[in-house]
Amino acid sequence: MEGNTLFPVFLKLQELHTVLIGAGAVGHEKLSALLNNSPLATITVIAEDVSPEVIVLASGYPRVKIIQKKYEVSDLISASIVIAATNRPHVNEQIRKDATKLNALINVADKPELCDFYLGSIVQKGNLKIAISTNGKSPTIAKRLKEIFNDHLPAELDNTLTQMNHLRNNLQGDFQSKVKRLNEVTSILSAPAEPVKNKFGIKWLILLAAVMFVALLGAILWYSEPQFKMYLSAVDPVFYWFVLAGFIFAMIDGSIGMSYGVTSTAFSLSMGLPPAAASMAVHLSEILSNGIAGWMHYLMGNVNWKMFKMLIVPGVLGAVGGAYLLSSLEHYSGYTKILVSIYTLILGIVILKKSIQKKKKRTGGKIKKIGLLGLFGGFMDAVGGGGWGSIVLSTLIAGGRNARFSLGTVKVTRFFIAVMSSLTFFTMLNWVNWHAVSGLVIGSALAAPIAARVSNKISVKSIMMAVGIIVIVVSLRSIILMILKLI
Repeated sequence: MEGNTLFPVFLKLQELHTVLIGAGAVGHEKLSALLNNSPLATITVIAEDVSPEVIVLASGYPRVKIIQKKYEVSDLISASIVIAATNRPHVNEQIRKDATKLNALINVADKPELCDFYLGSIVQKGNLKIAISTNGKSPTIAKRLKEIFNDHLPAELDNTLTQMNHLRNNLQGDFQSKVKRLNEVTSILSAPAEPVKNKFGIKWLILLAAVMFVALLGAILWYSEPQFKMYLSAVDPVFYWFVLAGFIFAMIDGSIGMSYGVTSTAFSLSMGLPPAAASMAVHLSEILSNGIAGWMHYLMGNVNWKMFKMLIVPGVLGAVGGAYLLSSLEHYSGYTKILVSIYTLILGIVILKKSIQKKKKRTGGKIKKIGLLGLFGGFMDAVGGGGWGSIVLSTLIAGGRNARFSLGTVKVTRFFIAVMSSLTFFTMLNWVNWHAVSGLVIGSALAAPIAARVSNKISVKSIMMAVGIIVIVVSLRSIILMILKLI
């Protein structure tokens, strides 16, 4: 037969004895894989040299025993499963021979031809577990497939399994009637996908978004017509700096999915704009880009409308409140600018910290208070000129929400928040800094078609580190200059 002829099984390692030979980097990887899937597994680790990582890992599992000694054939007498993970090929081959004589199944690290079984990549959603095997051809492909499944399989699948188990245990009748009932319940899973229904008033929502955008644009041009004409008649060189900044920041945002607001605000403050004017310029420049991005996510079905309803009202209220507060304090811009710069400094530190830290596994249950998260995110976004993505999107994903649906939902809500923030700022200030707005809009528009192509070719970690450092330096500069000016 051609293709993968391996027979997949799921073992109860808590009822078997696993012996792991080797406790270096490879041994640590193997031990982690075993314990992540079977925390109650009985494992004996044998090695002459035991790495600190293995000691720390084993300390949290009472059924893992470490014996620091040289390998001997007697170590395998009671073993059901053997894993050879030493850095000595001849020792691994000897372990293979000994395990075969004792009828124990063996896995030899990085030697498919010596293995009785492979440790595949595992996708787990509660009680659902999927094992991926490439027949030893490419572990990297298996890892990539694991990432895809983890991102696209919703965590709610475990709730479905629990409900199906409850239904199965409570069904009455003979075997045939039970099977018939279960088939009826699960038939929807194999049914063709139906078109998205207008359950949440999506058509009205899109119409409202278009009306809000046109009305805001018309109001701004109507009330600031003299300013706009004056701006067009004599374009200040500052405009070109904002074009360049908008281009760079949009490229960054296209690569890591956030930070446009905080980088644009930090730059605007450093160029001398008051906090309210800086935040308004950033939000006005974001309306069109977020509207297009939100529309694309809607067409691709990436919007969780239940989450949208929980975010939109608190988010808008927080954004309007933050914009109103910041505009009311415009006469005290010398002080608020320091506070906003401190806020962007904190976000810069957070971004830098994320770029340095290793990716952690999601822990704990999903975040429940989405409304409060939206209220806080909207308020801080308006006050600080950015942070909706850094605060809301990061928290949703860290709390176990699906990354694709979270991103789509956050982008759609971001459009309404940008519109309402801009409208509040303009109503309170009654003027627009066209150098900043037009520069950021044009710069980000030029970057949009390029960002998608370039984003996959640049290290996200390097970009985040650079962004964090730049935001920190610019924010510190603004803070120091404002303190010296006030003194």
